[in-house]
Amino acid sequence: MYIVRDIFKTKAGKTKDLVAKFQATTPLFQGPGVRHIRILTDVVGDFWTVVWEFEVEEIQDYFTMHDRLESDVKLYILLEGYQDHILEGKREIFKLEE
Repeated sequence: MYIVRDIFKTKAGKTKDLVAKFQATTPLFQGPGVRHIRILTDVVGDFWTVVWEFEVEEIQDYFTMHDRLESDVKLYILLEGYQDHILEGKREIFKLEE
């Protein structure tokens, strides 16, 4: 099991806009090997941080999910302009030790 975190630093006042876009698209990301998808926002730490967290059976499931959605027109429409809310981002991948 793996936890993949896509971490975004948003522009001031744009966190809620980015969260809304992620909430609208999260159902499209659900599929084989993807167990849980969560959206987290900062409470303590860097201001205006959004984490989109995916729990996947195998690390390849995360990349398969992205490949599956690469040509999904609905996804592109829902995410249109999301980059306008972001200053920077990074990805963290963790193995869940059970």
